[in-house]
Formats: sequence, structure tokens, C-alpha cells
Amino acid sequence: MTWLLTGGAGFIGCHVLRSLRSSGRNVVVFDDLSTGLSDRVPDDVPLVEGSVLDQALLEDTMRKYDVTGVIHLAAKKAVAESVAKPLWYYRENVGGMESVLAAMVSCNVGAIVYSSSAAVYGEPTISPVREDIPLDPISPYGETKLVGEWLTRDVAASNGISWTALRYFNVAGAGDPTLGDPSVANLIPIALRSVREGKNCHVYGSDYDTPDGTCLRDYIHVADLAEAHTAAATLLETEQIGLPINIGTGSGSSVIEVLQSIGRALDGEVAYEVVSRRPGDPPALVAAADQASRVLGWSAQYDLDDMTASAAAAAGLQKI
Repeated sequence: MTWLLTGGAGFIGCHVLRSLRSSGRNVVVFDDLSTGLSDRVPDDVPLVEGSVLDQALLEDTMRKYDVTGVIHLAAKKAVAESVAKPLWYYRENVGGMESVLAAMVSCNVGAIVYSSSAAVYGEPTISPVREDIPLDPISPYGETKLVGEWLTRDVAASNGISWTALRYFNVAGAGDPTLGDPSVANLIPIALRSVREGKNCHVYGSDYDTPDGTCLRDYIHVADLAEAHTAAATLLETEQIGLPINIGTGSGSSVIEVLQSIGRALDGEVAYEVVSRRPGDPPALVAAADQASRVLGWSAQYDLDDMTASAAAAAGLQKI
């Protein structure tokens, strides 16, 4: 099979690309390069530069390369930005999803792995969260991801498409030092940047109902996440399925624990200061990961210290 990988030049995308290629699959990358880097795509992998809103270009690409499956990563993904720019997020994420699915139907492409998010859960009252609990996103970003799941489910049902929506938890780390996370919104890159600049890292709230008062999140190594996509592709190539799957470790780490882990990676302490809570931050968001193990035969291999050490190496930081 040949897989079209939208967003394949981005942080997560380049790791998924490596995993797919290591499995022996043919891959075509489709990316607008708004955040992705073309040099993360090997010369022998076709790179089509364009927006997922461009259905005609998607169809041309699918036909030219005889695409048989899609892994759809391309999207805007910052929660705070989505609150400030909801129209943009709906246009890019929901409109992009519509274009991808329409192109698939037009070109008779029969499988899709959709990049969803734990943001679809909102502020769940149970932990860990299972895939079958009520969904109540609290940000425009989370809403667009949920609408994307609905679109995928409904279009797949009417067109015989096999699909899964991988609900990512907090992605971190790097597969090698050349593939670091350039995000300005994720905790570990923010903390590493604070260390580099000699500033205190902000901790948003310390009065949550958690063991140390700071938010709990399920951190998943990007290399593990990439392998989950390859496992999903393998399944969709042979079976007709349609369901969401959590991609996490099943255990939570607090903001303070993450900063302590970074300190271990740098053989020092990360300076921080507590500031006001941010709107839209649930106290705890940890995956129930048993469905990924049961359905995909996948489970996480890396722990938090692996993530922070690899992220620090990718950032080129020396010991504190």
C-alpha cells in the first residue's frame, strides 16, 4: 500500500514518516510547510506542498501516487490560539478534514488514520479516561477534533472506509537529536527554553485537586506515538474497523514532576514560579490505554525521563 501522510514534515509527522518507512511502506508527504520543515522529508520521499483545504490537489496527489490509505495529521493544534481564533481553527481543521475525506471518496481510498486528541474529553470526572466516556471538549481546538471524528465516522460508514481516530495525549521527546519539538505551546519545550534563557518556567496553578496541586497529564514519547500509527496502518490494511483509540501510557505526571525530570536530564534544577491558572486546563487527563494494546497490539515503551532527556538533547542543552 501507499500511504498519504498529511503534515508529514512536522514534528510528529516526520517521526511517523520514519516509522512507516522502516516498516517498508511507500509514503507520500503532503504539507503546506507552515510549521513543517522540508529537510525532514528524505529526498526519495515525494513531498507535495499544499493546503489540505485544496481538494483538487489532494485528488491529483492520490491519483498520481496510487494512494490506498491516508494518515491525516495536518491541523492547527494550540488550545489558547484556538480560543483566540476559533474561525481559523474551524476552517483549517474541520474544512481540512472535509477536503481530505471528499478526496478519498472521489479517489476510492479505503483507509484513514485520523490524528485526534485527548482534548475531545474536556474535563473528565474519571481517570484514567476510556474511549467510551461522554465527550465534552472545552476549547475550539478540542471541538474541531471531535467534529473531525464525527465526519470520519459518518463518511466512512457511507463509503466503506476503514478508519481509526488516534486520540493523542501529551506528545513529547524526540526520536533523535535532529527531530526536536519546535512548539511554543508544549510544557517540555517551554521549560527547556526557560532554562536556556535563564528565566523561571511558569507553572499555571498549584491548587488543583492533584497530589502536588499541579495539573496531571499523560506524556507519550513521539517515537511511541509514531509506532502506534504504523500499527494502525497495519490493521487497516487487512481489517474493516471504525473506532477511536487512546494513545498514552496510562499513567500521569504532574507539571512539577516534569520539571524535576528535566532537572535530572540536565543534572540540576529547573527554576519555576507559580502563576494563575490558564482557562481550559483540566486538572487531570490520563489515558486508559488498554484498547490500544488489545486492538493495535501496541503499548508505550518509553518513560518520562526518556522523553525529557531526548528533548534536552534535541534542544542542544548542556548540564545546568
